[in-house]
Amino acid sequence: MMIRGVSMVKAMGVALLYVSVLWVVPQECAGKSVLSRNSSTSPPLPQRPSSVNVGALFTYDSFIGRAAKPAFKAAMDDVNADQTVLKGTKLNIVFQDSNCSGFIGTMGALQLMETQVVAAIGPQSSGIAHMISYVANELHVPLLSFAATDPTLSSLQYPYFLRTTQNDYFQMQAITDFISYSGWRQVIAIYVDDEYGRNGVSILSDALAKKRSKISYKAAITPGADSTSIESLLVSVNLMASRVYVVHVNPDSGLNVFSVAKSLGMMGNGYVWIATDWLPTAIDSMEPVDSETMDLLQGVVAFRHYTAESSMKRQFKERWKNGFNSYALYAYDSVWLIARALDGFFRENSTITFSNDQRLHKTSDSSIQLSALNVFNEGEKLLKIILGMNHTGVSGPIQFDSERNRVNPAYEVLNVEGSGPRRVGYWSNHSGLSVVTPETLYSKPPNTSTANQRLHGIIWPGEVTKPPRGWVFPNNGKPLKIAVPNRVSYKDYVSKDKNPPGVRGYCIDVFEAAIELLPYPVPRNYILYGDGKKNPSYDSLINDVVADSFDVAVGDITITTNRTRFVDFTQPFIESGLVVVAPVKVAKSSPWSFLKPFTIEMWAVTGAFFLFVGAIVWILEHRFNHEFRGPPRRQLITIFWFSFSTMFFSHRENTVSTLGRLVLIIWLFVVLIINSSYTASLTSILTVQQLTSRIEGIDSLIQSNEPIGVQDGTFARNYLVNELNISPHRIVPLRDEEHYLSALQRGPKDGGVAAIVDELPYIEVLLTNSNCKYRTVGQEFTRTGWGFAFQRDSPLAVDMSTAILQLSEEGELEKIHRKWLNYKHECSMQIADSENSQLSLKSFWGLFLICGITCFMALTVFFWRVFWQYQRLLPDSGDEERACEVTEASGSGKGLRAPSFKELIKVVDTKEAEIKEMLKQKSSKKLKSSQSGAGSSHSQRIDIP
Repeated sequence: MMIRGVSMVKAMGVALLYVSVLWVVPQECAGKSVLSRNSSTSPPLPQRPSSVNVGALFTYDSFIGRAAKPAFKAAMDDVNADQTVLKGTKLNIVFQDSNCSGFIGTMGALQLMETQVVAAIGPQSSGIAHMISYVANELHVPLLSFAATDPTLSSLQYPYFLRTTQNDYFQMQAITDFISYSGWRQVIAIYVDDEYGRNGVSILSDALAKKRSKISYKAAITPGADSTSIESLLVSVNLMASRVYVVHVNPDSGLNVFSVAKSLGMMGNGYVWIATDWLPTAIDSMEPVDSETMDLLQGVVAFRHYTAESSMKRQFKERWKNGFNSYALYAYDSVWLIARALDGFFRENSTITFSNDQRLHKTSDSSIQLSALNVFNEGEKLLKIILGMNHTGVSGPIQFDSERNRVNPAYEVLNVEGSGPRRVGYWSNHSGLSVVTPETLYSKPPNTSTANQRLHGIIWPGEVTKPPRGWVFPNNGKPLKIAVPNRVSYKDYVSKDKNPPGVRGYCIDVFEAAIELLPYPVPRNYILYGDGKKNPSYDSLINDVVADSFDVAVGDITITTNRTRFVDFTQPFIESGLVVVAPVKVAKSSPWSFLKPFTIEMWAVTGAFFLFVGAIVWILEHRFNHEFRGPPRRQLITIFWFSFSTMFFSHRENTVSTLGRLVLIIWLFVVLIINSSYTASLTSILTVQQLTSRIEGIDSLIQSNEPIGVQDGTFARNYLVNELNISPHRIVPLRDEEHYLSALQRGPKDGGVAAIVDELPYIEVLLTNSNCKYRTVGQEFTRTGWGFAFQRDSPLAVDMSTAILQLSEEGELEKIHRKWLNYKHECSMQIADSENSQLSLKSFWGLFLICGITCFMALTVFFWRVFWQYQRLLPDSGDEERACEVTEASGSGKGLRAPSFKELIKVVDTKEAEIKEMLKQKSSKKLKSSQSGAGSSHSQRIDIP
């Protein structure tokens, strides 16, 4: 509703301005003639005006007005006393009282608008700010409000509007974080029905939705409502489930809400009251606060604008006797902001000029002299200077972001206790809830994570320290509508009953036991879902809960991913999962059963290690043990015989070397373990009756084209079709247990099914009733559970989950299970699965690894010793003879000459006793040669047999 002509001006004639507006007027320009809007004058020399007038229009007799008036006067005195600001230009403030009347305020504003205006400070009312902003846009007058917190006063719609206080958008974010921190999911908003109240609550609703919470009811209070109207509203609010109330009203009448709530008994245990900044404004303005008012507010949590402590702020507060609140700081800083901006404006050699709008001259027939309204030609330039200001005032840093909000918004979290409010923490958009002052956290990276949120302890209404649950079932509230599947099969889980409450079964007993553990009564009605001729569709049941036809669904309801997107499930009270049931037959014995205990890989590795260990022992014993010496054919037979005879611990060869004995001990331990495992597995295969089925599990069932039976109404069909891509034509819905057994007995060739896919709890009952003629094959291929489905964000779901966990810990769930599901014939025989029952290499690789490492270490030590001996047998460098005679026992006429691999092998093949004798002889000859001192060293000739 931009004012652009006479018709539009008349339409809002009485609607303009309700509360305070400050108009900055250059006094020496008043009464001078003005040019048309398109004309311009250029003064020969720019000069500052001698004085400027500031008009103040606000309600004197209000909490904000009583704080703003002395703040304006103090700012005027300080600006005029500071010669560094306006430098000779005097600032005058003219006050006008609107008397809380929209009409009087409008008339007073129009009177002030007849003068030439360069800037405006105000108003304190968000509703008036909306209207005045259109005028500011038209006249190019920057509009600074020190008290209008409505978040919808955006810079896009009102480009000349600027807020010097905090935006309620941030306050609603702070309240949302507090609600989320406390764990509440639903709140009731009590607000004044004007732009300030409605728009603030709308922002709160959006913020709560992002945290998966919501406003369950919006209770609007008419501006100026009496106690009777408030009482009627609170009585209706008290009938609702939520006990968390967010009060967003005006400070001058808000205390009436708590007075009425106190008389209705709504300020006691179990209630939560959260007030926006209006309540601290009222309390601060009433200091000292009387005890009766404090009694009304015990336990209330409130949010107050946070302004950092500074020497400027302390000096400013010392000038007050009473009635001080945070809006006094913003009013004071607003005047200073205009003064500093004007000083910057003048320092740029800018002048103040005005022009009139020809469209306003068309209203000359009206008694309202709208033609006296002038356009500020330099308004846009002054606005840019204001937006670029960056200085510190009594309310803290004064700087604006890209959306024209004050930077670093922060609030104090207060708890009214005893004789006044107590600070329990802070909130900022930088760190969320914290017990540390916001300015100390600005140097750190932003962190608003849930784990980082902290507050001191809060005393809630009723003088309790434990956070209230936040909701109840009121005595006169509606009973809980509980939908129960009207099943025709597996009635032990849930079914219709002739006796109250009309339903019975395992699931009903679990639900009732959990309800009994709740610390509050829950009125409830059970409603059967389905016609009783076939099992109802559980997906349709969930959809009806989502559509608010029922409050909760109780029964054998499977928790699936898709369903959790629409409802809230409790903690599962029984485990479940899909399994495959198929006909089975006794497995026939095989003549090759003795090979079944081990897998092919296990047989191969075991055989290889027998040969490997035999070869290692032969190498280690060959030099020491005559049983491991002889012709090559004999030695090869010895290796094979020794290797496999260790399987029965019947090896006849003795080991004499230390390394050989070490390897043999480790290998015999491995053989012992392998023999024991083989014996146990073979015994099980030959003695325990084995069952087999041509359907081995879900994988073989998918690969076939045979029909599959599923229970009618459950999620199994959708899972097979949508997740496993099984053709819908293969799915056969079955009604009850008799249909299950009949379809399995007939088989796919006679119109039956090859197998049945259903949840494990149902299959346990089915197999018991079938005397174990059918068995589960393969593994359980889904894992889930059954739970009770509540509407989205229902607080009862959380309490019921806690109760179910308590039932489980106390053993009550097991007792209920035995009462309804005590199977008399448990099937113990399992389907034979040769692959899964065989012992594989992964069960024994540790043993083989130990044995291999031992063999490697023994060989390493053996060859190191052999190489050391070989080095000692080599002739010395000073010997004339390059060969050394080998003892006659070696039987060879060849000598050990230059080092070679062939001679090394000869050393390896030589007996240990002969090597020792050769080393002894060489040492003796060397000793004699050194004693005689004559001749040269001669090598021994070594004949190796």
